[in-house]
Order: sequence, then C-alpha cells, then structure tokens
Amino acid sequence: MAKKRVIILGTVAVIAIGVGLTYGWRQWQEKSVFADSRSAQLVSDKEVTSGPAMKLLWGDTHLHTANSIDAFGFGVKLGPEEALRFARGEEVTSTWGLKAKLERPLDFLVIADHSGGLGATKALYDAPGFLIRDPTLRRWHDEMHKGPEGMQRVTAELIDRVGRNDLPKSLTDPERQRKTSTSIWTGQGTLVERYNEPGKFTAFMGFEYTLMPGGNNLHRVVMFRDGKSRTDQVLPYDPGQGDTPISQLWDYMDNYEKRTGGKVLAIPHNSNLSNGLMFELVGPGGGPMTADYARRRAAREPVVEITQIKGDSEAHPFLSPNDEFAGYGTAGWELGNLTMQAAKKPQDFAGEYIREALKRGLAIEAKTGVNPYKFGVIGSTDSHTALATADEDNFFGKHSGGEPDATRASEAQNLGTREGRFGWHYLAGGYAAVWATANTRAAIFDAMMRKEIYATTGPRMTVRFFGGWDFSAGDFSGNWVTAGYKRGVPMGADLKPGKGAPSFLISALKDPMGANLDRVQMVKGWVDGSGQMQEKIFDVVWGDADTRPRGTNGKVPAVGDTVDISKASYSNSIGDPELQTVWSDPEFVASQKAFYYLRVLEIPTPRWVLFDAIRYGAKLLPGTELKSQERAYSSPIWYNPAKVG
Repeated sequence: MAKKRVIILGTVAVIAIGVGLTYGWRQWQEKSVFADSRSAQLVSDKEVTSGPAMKLLWGDTHLHTANSIDAFGFGVKLGPEEALRFARGEEVTSTWGLKAKLERPLDFLVIADHSGGLGATKALYDAPGFLIRDPTLRRWHDEMHKGPEGMQRVTAELIDRVGRNDLPKSLTDPERQRKTSTSIWTGQGTLVERYNEPGKFTAFMGFEYTLMPGGNNLHRVVMFRDGKSRTDQVLPYDPGQGDTPISQLWDYMDNYEKRTGGKVLAIPHNSNLSNGLMFELVGPGGGPMTADYARRRAAREPVVEITQIKGDSEAHPFLSPNDEFAGYGTAGWELGNLTMQAAKKPQDFAGEYIREALKRGLAIEAKTGVNPYKFGVIGSTDSHTALATADEDNFFGKHSGGEPDATRASEAQNLGTREGRFGWHYLAGGYAAVWATANTRAAIFDAMMRKEIYATTGPRMTVRFFGGWDFSAGDFSGNWVTAGYKRGVPMGADLKPGKGAPSFLISALKDPMGANLDRVQMVKGWVDGSGQMQEKIFDVVWGDADTRPRGTNGKVPAVGDTVDISKASYSNSIGDPELQTVWSDPEFVASQKAFYYLRVLEIPTPRWVLFDAIRYGAKLLPGTELKSQERAYSSPIWYNPAKVG
C-alpha cells in the first residue's frame, strides 16, 4: 500500500489544475455529494445579526497558504495553522526565517486557497523524482529543487500555461486528486474550528475560484457562513480552463445552500486585471443582460474587493479625468491582464473599475429593472505568504520570493511573464472593515450580505455613513449613530424617497496608530435624462479647514507633505485626526436614481519601498513611488425615486 501511494504521487496525478479536482461539474448535481443536514441547524444560525451594528471588525478575506498551487510554487512553506496564528496576533517565522507578527491582531480571517490543484505543487515537490513520468512535470520537479529561483520559474510557467489552456494532460484528471483535495479541505476545516473563538476571533472556511480565460482575471473568493459540519460535505469548486460560465459557480452555491442549509457568498477581485470582462454591460455570449441574470449576480456577489496587493480598482484617470485622486495603485497593473498575455486597451477600463461598474449597474437597471452591480466593497491582501499584513512598515510581499530585502522592489515579477511589472507596483494592502453586531461568523457574514462594510488600503480608519432626509449638524451633539439608524439608513442600504434633498451623516476618524486625514469626499453617480452615465466628486469636509479654504476654482488645495524621504517618516502636523459633517446634495434630482459613497484620504505617508530603502539600502528603479495617500472607500448608499404610476 505504501509503495502504491508513492507511485500515485510520483506520477503527479495529484496536480489537477483547472479541470475540476472537486469531482467535476456533473458530480455537483448528484445528491450523493451532499448529506441533507437541514435538521442539524447550528447555534450560530439563530443569532440576531441585524439591527444597530456597533462593533467595527477588521479582517482579511483573501489569504493564501502553502496549499495554493502558486503560493507553494513561489516558495511559501507556511500553512493554514501559521496563517491563523499570525492573524490572531501570534509571532510566527516566515518562509525565509524572518520573525513576523502583527502590531495589532485581526478580528477575522478567510483562508482562500486556490481550488484548482489544491496542494498540488507541494505534492509534486515532495514526490520522488524518478517516479515522475511526464517530462514537463519532471522538469518542474527538478527546477523546484534548485531553490527559490527555480520554484519561481516553474510557477511563472505554470500560470502562463493555465492562461493559455496548455497544461500537461496528466494534470487534468480530477478523480486522482479527489483524495488529496478532500484531505486538505477537511483538515483545514478542523484547524478553522480550533482557532475560531466567537467574540474574540472568527475563522472562516473559503476558497478561491480561479477562472482565467486567456489570462483575464475573473477570480472570486468564495466565503462560507458555516462551520465544518457543513463545509465538509463539499469540496472547493474548480471552473477548469477555458471560458466556463460564471453561472456554474452560482449553481454550485445554490446546491450547497439547498443541500446543507448553509449560506455562501462570492467576492470578485482584481477586476483591474480582467481586461474589461468583470463588469460588462452585456450578458453571457454578448447578448443583452437579462433581469434574471442581473438578479442572480447581485444576490450571489453582494461584495467586491476594491483594493489589494495587485492594485486598486476604484477609479482610473482615463474614466475620471476630472478626479485628481483617481489612479491610486494603477501603475504596472494597467498594462494588461493578469498574465500579461493580452495588453490592455483603453476601452477595457470601463469594465474593470468599481466606480464605472456602479454606474453601469444603474444603466442596466434602467433597462431591465434590476441592478447587477449593487455591491458593497472591502479590501483584502491576496497575500500568498500566509501572512495577512497590510501595513507599509510590515509588508511581507505578494509571495515568499518578495519577503523584505534589498532587491524585491526592483525585481521583475513573475505572474506569467516578466513584462512590464516590478516589485514596487505591489501595494501593501488592504483590509476589510465590517460593522457587525458581534464577532461571529453569522454576524460578520450577514453584515457583508447587507453591505455595511468598507475597504481600506491598509490603515484602520473608522468610517460611518448614514443617509436620510432630516439630518443636521446638531445630531453630532447627541447619539448620532442611533439617530442615523433611526432616521436613516447606513452604508450599503437603499434610501427611499423623502422631502427635499437627502442629507448624509459623515464621520471619519484616523487610524489611532496612523496618519491624520486630508479630506472626505462624496462620490456620486447617476444616469441622466438622456441615458448617459455621470459622476461627480464633492469635497465635503477636510483637515486644516481654517487655513485651507476652497480656491476660486472650487477645489480644496493640497494638504501638504511632511514625508521625510531620508528617514521614511512623516508628521501629523497637517490634516485632522477626525472629520465630521452633514452634507446635502446640492444637485439632487428627485426623479434620478443615484448612488453615493465616501472616499477618505490620509495625508501623504511613506510606502513600503521607502522602508526597504532605509532598512536594507535598497536600490530603487527610476519612477518608483515612494509615498502615497492611503484611503478608505465606503459601500454606497443607493437613492431610489418613487415609482410613477
């Protein structure tokens, strides 16, 4: 038996990238995959998770460990247990021997290893080389054993070949991967239960669905509300290679909920690398988007990841030329798709950026009656190091080959090719902020479903946002949060018609360990009477207001810059620690649907590359961005006019 098991691994049948290592789609339709557990309701299902959400919780919904085929290929040795310990605030040792610890623990974590080839590169690495028959896999095995550079070469080739639908045939047998993937998935469930501590730290089950036709990123993180008793009844769903309809993922989610009585949601990410495919105006196949399709997408994907290590997806200067703060985190990532197999065209941007998607949602709703892009926003890391850190001064890189050292900022990157992207293009971000009733799976998941969430690029600013019809500055002298819930709606909700123009309670508090705030902006989007999508940005409150009035052009001047390049430091001598206001839309049209969301900007601060330069004497490439204005994005509030007739 032992010899037979070694041969199975040695022939690398365990590597089933992109073809359905989770039995394949047909098996998801079989009742035998599931056990009917409707009678076994969990205690958490009965929690009261609606009502005033008074707990602000910080987490990462997108973290990879050594069980991800690319993460291990890039060299990471840390698994789910180290990831959970690190997120809880414990010290761990990184892959290359550095001590790693968060200055502040997180409140929750989703380990989201890739569904395709779960654990496969580790199995290939561990297999006896003389038993590997496929020449490509034997070469990959030997290359990985040459050290970190060899592992990175293999992973770059692997990612490139996935994008080209050109994997070795021996990687396409899902049945041979079944035992391996089951063992990893159920073992992770055991760890997640062990480290889940309601009220203190919440651990979620999840995986990354990795659809990437032609290198165009259509990935989703799939996040479960449930514990091991339910998630053990399924395996992560792998879409395979090629152009699989996203609706098959939603079918998987439907079947999971029907069979187990549980709940699950999907979170699209890196829309900035989809080459225009993530937020299309049309339906599958290029025809008109139907109301049923739009309704299903909105229900299954209520949350979108707006910022992470591989760039920021809020806005692009091509789409928003009048927005002086558009284009944060676009350098390098605007060149092409995920694998750089296809260059990006200007017309692609509209299907990639969140603000434009929110506008497109209104336009589609005007035609179909349903808004497919009515989502809340979060940030997360997408770290492939098992270390969920979004701190500039504690950044461990995208993958283990990018751990802190003197060269990582200037090295060409290996996401399929080395073309055009360098280490400094990675962001040290982001985090998910959730307004919840408790630190439990049910409360956090349900907050995401109702979209009372926001994103930051790393700093932990406190942001609250209510829309109503009679708010005034006097509300801030009392319990304004209670007033917000009682007389209005929070971020993520719909604002029904009222009298006059809507008013918004807006509050932003700096990260207690971070930088002062520059300003808070209201971003509004709508479709005008001629059917054209429109947007406008309003500076609603800003720091140093007594010495920084609006200019004659109506704009608020720049806040200034205290960053000391020689020390990688800054001073909170500019900006304000807290900004609050009540703002009413001066251009409100009662008959027009609209959305409103906040963008909160910090004063300029050093980026991780500057810390590397100081600590390690890093030699940086010309054009490397040394500082930035980090930010938060709230989920929108949607205004819906009264129906006529």
